[in-house]
Amino acid sequence: MSLKIATFAQRPDLHQAIWSDEFRQNWAAFVDGGVITDLYYDSFFLPKEKIPFLEYGLVAFDSSAPDQPLARGFCVPFAFGGHRQELPDSGWDGVVRWADWDWKSGTTPNALSAIEINVLPNQQGRGLSSLMLQAMRDHAKRLGFQDLYAPVRPTHKHLEPHTPMLEYAFRIREDGLPFDPWLRVHARAGASIVKVAPNSMTMSGTLEQWREWTGLPFDQSGEVVVPQALVPVLCSVQHNVAAYVEPNVWMHHRM
Repeated sequence: MSLKIATFAQRPDLHQAIWSDEFRQNWAAFVDGGVITDLYYDSFFLPKEKIPFLEYGLVAFDSSAPDQPLARGFCVPFAFGGHRQELPDSGWDGVVRWADWDWKSGTTPNALSAIEINVLPNQQGRGLSSLMLQAMRDHAKRLGFQDLYAPVRPTHKHLEPHTPMLEYAFRIREDGLPFDPWLRVHARAGASIVKVAPNSMTMSGTLEQWREWTGLPFDQSGEVVVPQALVPVLCSVQHNVAAYVEPNVWMHHRM
């Protein structure tokens, strides 16, 4: 395979394929309950000249089949420093809000945040996620950024929904690398853990929506363990609502 990586701006012809259901399979259905996810992803369906972060999206494809994307990646630029002295506890949601505000206010960004790397299910296990991460690092340097951050979603945390993220994130193996595979990929690429983002992604919906998203009854108040969720979902039968507040791990790649 001869892998090529381009920006969304360079390959506008792949726009439809980038949003195929194949990529959607890697996300749990309850992601539809995220308001901030809509703020970001819906922007790619504006007229081309109004899409704010087109230059910060990456798509990978094989040179022998250039019309079939194999992986996609998203970043957002944001201003860090000044009144923003710490990365937001709200992680993914927070940095997307920052980027949106900076774009609309004309604030010059000085950092980049990765917010997604997504590899087609039939292409996983071939090292494409690592290659996409390196491509993000290279692209950040090409754009003049010295810092790439990422509110990382640990891939195996869903197997331990009751383990505090602060305990899970800093668990290491005998070789000194993080226990979690995705944290380990970032660490091998040169990143270090900054802190836990306790409320990185918030998704809420009615109990009927949660039943549709998960196939679970959601008929009792309290914690509900949901497949693919990193922590339990909080359910209130009385108020007909359930909310999922996902913690992530802020990691920093210094160029």
